Amino acid sequence: MQTLNTRSSDAEQATKPHAIVIGSGFGGLAAAVRLGARGYRVTVLERRDQAGGRAYVYRQDGFVFDGGPTVITAPFLLEELWELCGKRMADSVDMRPVSPFYRVRFHDGQVFDYQGDAEVMREQIHAFNPADVANYERFLAMSKRIFEVGFEQLADEPFGSVLDMLKITPAMIRLQSYRTVYSLVARYIEDERLRQVFSFHPLLVGGNPFKTTSIYTLIAFLERKWGVYFPMGGTGTLIKGLVALIEDQGSELRLNTEVEQITVEAGRATGVRLKSGEQLSADIVVSNADSAFLYKNLVPAQYRRRWTDKKLERTRYSMSLFVWYFGTKRKYEDIAHHTILLGPRYRGLLDDIFERKVLAEDFSLYLHRPTVTDPSLAPDGCDAFYVLSPVPHLDSGTDWEQERERYRAKISKYLSDTVMPGLEDQIASSHILDPIGFRDELLSFKGAAFGVEPVLTQSAYFRPHNQSEEIDRLYLVGAGTHPGAGVPGVLSSAKVLEKVIPDAQTLIAEGLRAPAT
Repeated sequence: MQTLNTRSSDAEQATKPHAIVIGSGFGGLAAAVRLGARGYRVTVLERRDQAGGRAYVYRQDGFVFDGGPTVITAPFLLEELWELCGKRMADSVDMRPVSPFYRVRFHDGQVFDYQGDAEVMREQIHAFNPADVANYERFLAMSKRIFEVGFEQLADEPFGSVLDMLKITPAMIRLQSYRTVYSLVARYIEDERLRQVFSFHPLLVGGNPFKTTSIYTLIAFLERKWGVYFPMGGTGTLIKGLVALIEDQGSELRLNTEVEQITVEAGRATGVRLKSGEQLSADIVVSNADSAFLYKNLVPAQYRRRWTDKKLERTRYSMSLFVWYFGTKRKYEDIAHHTILLGPRYRGLLDDIFERKVLAEDFSLYLHRPTVTDPSLAPDGCDAFYVLSPVPHLDSGTDWEQERERYRAKISKYLSDTVMPGLEDQIASSHILDPIGFRDELLSFKGAAFGVEPVLTQSAYFRPHNQSEEIDRLYLVGAGTHPGAGVPGVLSSAKVLEKVIPDAQTLIAEGLRAPAT
């Protein structure tokens, strides 16, 4: 790996090719670190008052609430970023393993603790269906084969041409990528409840297990291989650490700075115009914005041949989320760090969310209690939580201004009746993010929480490309491009850039720099 061990002087920085990164989510910050290590001077532009994108941190009433994501896997992808700067992540971030990875609670109260201990997993599977112990081992072996191709070989490869897609087609057929996640799981696992346990993962990256390509079953082996982690201080600690790396490289993060448009000359991105009217020139522009928002709002229509407004409307998008962040006056010691609370319906509920786009009366929930691992995120004797309900994106027509409090109260009652007795009387702090917030605060098209839905016909080459198909010198990172959502996905999207963006010295040597403005 090329490393940048010392901070450059201001004079040295001024001579370097300039890269602008729009947005400071994990993908944008990772791209900035990698570009800085390859000799670029980087300016990261963030419209909000702190870095992080979806990993925004809400601080109120003595509680610290990570906006998300909160499931950290494949930590080596983060460690690489520190190594590129000649540092160790462990010196600035204390990552703790989480076990169980997830506690899955069924509607009748039965529980499955999904974890990395192979023997404990076998024992739990045996309690549900003895025949599925051997079936699970076969499924995990298949997950490993998919992982070895889908993650190790393809996650950081660009798919800029049809030829790139054709090259991998035989392997994808052998690995049955034409199947959905649920379909592949069901080939191995007999018990319906265990099928749910081993197929819910796509929901963590915006996909419907009954529609998402089975390549996402690689997550089962990925978690077994590296585990699930949580950084002390919350995921905001990782964001803070990445910002420090960028600044130590001599690059810059500008907060409260909103981009109005990418400027283009002769088919090439030349910089950005800000909402303030200020223009910034650049040799390359990297967007960590939602890909549909980027093409609909930041790229002038005359330059969009593929991602036209009509094409953007036809594209399938992930579900949205209703997220209630809350602190309690007491501790709920029986709640695990990550809990999946499955409702009475599985496929029917997912059809309501993804296909019919109606807000159902029932729900399945993800409950996050980080104070299991880090009690400092809440005042003494208190707990910090968020509970997340997958809901349709804004094409559902739901009036969230009217629905918001009713839906929160319904979730609160459900939690109180099941795993958190007396919850409503214990609330000390509350904050809500709903599909309107995803649209207006996070600038996600249709309020879709994860961007482009990860179905087979919207994967790899068929997603918005990491190297823009529309404009030269414009590049994409984040959930809406290849390989997709989730922390490993967005970090890998930044890694893809190393194969499509020339390093700074090549840009200078070949006379490819933009004219100074």
